[in-house]
Amino acid sequence: MSRRSRLALLLFAALACTGGPARADGVVADLSSHLIAITTGFTGASVVLFGATEGRGDIITVVRGPEREMTVWRKGKVAGIWVNAEAVVFGNVPSFYAVAASRPVDEIIAPGPAALYRIGTGNLRLQTKSPATPDEAARFGAALVTEQKREGLFAADPLKIAFLGERLFRTTIGFPANVPTGTYIVEVFLVRDRDVVSGQTTPLVVSKVGLDAAVSDFATRQSAAYGAIAVVTAVVAGWLASLPFRSV
Repeated sequence: MSRRSRLALLLFAALACTGGPARADGVVADLSSHLIAITTGFTGASVVLFGATEGRGDIITVVRGPEREMTVWRKGKVAGIWVNAEAVVFGNVPSFYAVAASRPVDEIIAPGPAALYRIGTGNLRLQTKSPATPDEAARFGAALVTEQKREGLFAADPLKIAFLGERLFRTTIGFPANVPTGTYIVEVFLVRDRDVVSGQTTPLVVSKVGLDAAVSDFATRQSAAYGAIAVVTAVVAGWLASLPFRSV
């Protein structure tokens, strides 16, 4: 753990002992860093979430990436060839999703509050933007979740939150190399008697920095110019590569 994380945990220990802000809010939490910087050669990152509770209870944390539109296809055979036959478009898919809990989720929270706070992939409430029956929406939604898990963008299983004593807690949230950029929301819930009694939300920014950020920004803002430069670069590179093979 970094020096900053250790100092923050000591601060939470002091709050828990003195009955400061933690007593007023029920739960108080923070991240070891509020920025994940993506640079050349980025292979993934992890962030420590830590905090303190007032009194007894369990902790559930949900990490959501920016929502985006995604299309899920079902392949079918046409004239003996496999092609994309059907599709359902979902308009509010979190680009990243992970849950962490101090105990198994279904043991510490009732189905109603879990659905209300969208805790668990079964409670994402994905909205279709194309015509689909309820059965099709359910089947294609399940396929979407499976694919996101395969890509490492949805956590396959809940992460473990560890209590350090009676009030302090921490967990480590991992992000893969293909993590999308944007502003993420980290929600921390204090759960008692299978219901949410307190919560806190904090942002986490995933952003490209340095040369990668400059190239990405130029490609987005000046897409036509970027495309032209890419074509010219490819042509010149091909011409230079052919020079050694030309006869003198």
